[in-house]
Amino acid sequence: MVAADNIQTTSQEGKFDLLAYLKEKKQLCDEALDRALPVRYPEKIYEAMRYSLLAGGKRLRPILCLTTNEMLGGTIEMALPTAVAVEIIHTMSLIHDDLPAMDNDDYRRGKLTNHKVYGEDIAILAGDGLLAYAFEYVATQTQKVPAERVLKVIARLGQATGATGLVGGQVLDLESEGKTDTPLETLNFIHSHKTGALLEACVVCGGILAGATLEEEQHLSRYSQNIGLAFQIIDDILDITETAEQLGKTAGKDLKANKVTYPSLWGIEESRAKAQQLIEEACAELEPFGAKAQALIAIAHFITSRNH
Repeated sequence: MVAADNIQTTSQEGKFDLLAYLKEKKQLCDEALDRALPVRYPEKIYEAMRYSLLAGGKRLRPILCLTTNEMLGGTIEMALPTAVAVEIIHTMSLIHDDLPAMDNDDYRRGKLTNHKVYGEDIAILAGDGLLAYAFEYVATQTQKVPAERVLKVIARLGQATGATGLVGGQVLDLESEGKTDTPLETLNFIHSHKTGALLEACVVCGGILAGATLEEEQHLSRYSQNIGLAFQIIDDILDITETAEQLGKTAGKDLKANKVTYPSLWGIEESRAKAQQLIEEACAELEPFGAKAQALIAIAHFITSRNH
């Protein structure tokens, strides 16, 4: 997280203790993830899946799902399976992203990457197993939600994960490596799909489960698209400004890979300003929800003040 003095967040409706809120929700998510994936036979694959799934992290994606659902009058019970699933999908993406054929990284969340511990073959299969299980988990564990909403969530997660989302963004990211003339439009496409699509699905699916109207879904989509892009801009900045110990992964990889990033196009200060502008635009999308949106507003501001 960030330093406590940075997240005594004040919303338009008064003080909101984001630090306590994130801590409480993170613990809830960690416990749910641990329960969701017990070790079975063959033990090695489950141990590999659990190794990365339970390695830590901010749990921002499942928290966004739970928070949005809560804002619209839903319950933890109805949203928790989907919150678990989005973190499972995110973990799959990290395992595969770190592989030698992709970004080739040795550390993630301060620990050796999956393939460094279990080998490339098991790491690939662990990612495959997690991805399949995420959809199974939503379908079998979601309770007290109309079937058509659950179906809509499953479809939305599929769009966010496949070639229309995360996979498509990763392909363009790989193709752009070493190309210093990558235009801003391509960079935006990469990150709105590789990072932003799943973040958007977390927020929108939380709303869908609670019965969000089409208009509310559109507000949630625009909110999450803006915070997703801001999240990536800050990630690009942190890759330059922070140490590997602070990030929990290799620092300076973008520069070594000769990747075009937002700071390489705009510089660090302008990048920070752009991220802040995106957060303000995101929060404006939440105005129709009034005081109930204070947690989502606080999380949006947290994105630009974090240091890992």
